[in-house]
Amino acid sequence: MRAPAFWNHQHGTMAAPLTRALLSPLSWLVIMAGRARQHRVIPTHVPVPVICLGNVTLGGTGKTPLALALATHLQAAGQTPAFLSRGYGGKLRGPVLVEPAHHSARDVGDEALLLARCAPTVIARGRVAGARHLAALGASVIIMDDGFQNPYLAKDVSLLVIESNGFGNGRVLPAGPLREPLDDALARANAIIFMGKDDPGFETVLPVFRAALVNPVAPPEGPLLAFAGIGRPQKFFDALRESGADLLQEIAFDDHHPFSAAEITRLHSWAAGENAKLITTEKDYVRLPEPLRDGIYSWPVEAHFEDTESLMALLSPVLNEPRP
Repeated sequence: MRAPAFWNHQHGTMAAPLTRALLSPLSWLVIMAGRARQHRVIPTHVPVPVICLGNVTLGGTGKTPLALALATHLQAAGQTPAFLSRGYGGKLRGPVLVEPAHHSARDVGDEALLLARCAPTVIARGRVAGARHLAALGASVIIMDDGFQNPYLAKDVSLLVIESNGFGNGRVLPAGPLREPLDDALARANAIIFMGKDDPGFETVLPVFRAALVNPVAPPEGPLLAFAGIGRPQKFFDALRESGADLLQEIAFDDHHPFSAAEITRLHSWAAGENAKLITTEKDYVRLPEPLRDGIYSWPVEAHFEDTESLMALLSPVLNEPRP
C-alpha cells in the first residue's frame, strides 16, 4: 500500500481537507473498535518475558533494525532472545520457525527473513501460539516485532517507536496514517524510542531513548538506479544521496511489493541502458526472484541506540524477575 498524499501534510491541496472530512466518521469507527478490543480482551501471559517494539503509524519507522539491535544487546548480556513476527506478506499462518535456507518472503514475509539471520524467529498470525512455541524452543526473552495494537499476548515491556515528524496529518486511519490516537498508544507504552534529532513534539512522562539508522558501508561508486518497496522509500533515496551516491533514478514501489521476474528484468535492462548499477534495501532484496538477484546491490542499514546502558537498565527487572 502506498500512503495517499493527504496523509502526509497538515495542509494539502484543496481536495485534501474535504477528503479527510469525508473519511473522519470511518476514523472514529476505527478508534472506537480499537478501544473496545483493548478493553475486552484479557491478555495471555507466557513463561518468558515479552518485549514489544511497535509504532502508532503505518510502517517506515525502523522497527526491524531496532529489533535486531536490541537482540544483539540482549545476547551480549547473556540472554537468548528470539523474535516473534506476524509474517506480514507471507502466506504461512504459523506458528512456523523461519528457516532462511528453505523459506522465502512469499512464505514468511521479508522482515522475518531478516530477523532469522540474528536469532530464532517464529511467524504466527496467532501471537500467543507463536510466543508459546518460542518459549518451548528455549528462548529466554521474546522480541515482538510489531503487534503493539494486538491485545492478545501480554507484553512485559512495550517500546513505542516514534519518528521525527512521523505523524503525518495527525489523523487516524483511513483519514490519516495513525493506527490509533497518540494518547491511547502512550497510555500503554513503557518507554519511547525516538528516531530523530529533533524534539519529539509532544509532552510525555515516559522515558525517551534516542536511536538512529545508519548505513555501515558506503554505497557503490558509479551511477545508480535505486528502487525500494518499503514504508517510506524516500528515506532510502535520501540516505543514498546523503552518503554521496550518484543517484540517476529513484523508483518507488508499494510497501512489501512482491517483485515479479518481469519487473526485475525491466530494471536490469534500464540499468544496462544507463550504464548504471541497481541498488535496493535489504528488505526488498529478500523479496527479489533469486535467479535475478545477481548484479543488484543490497544496502544494509543498522539501528544504533544513543544510550544502550539506560535502555538495558529499564529491561533488567523484567529479564531477571522470577516467573511461574
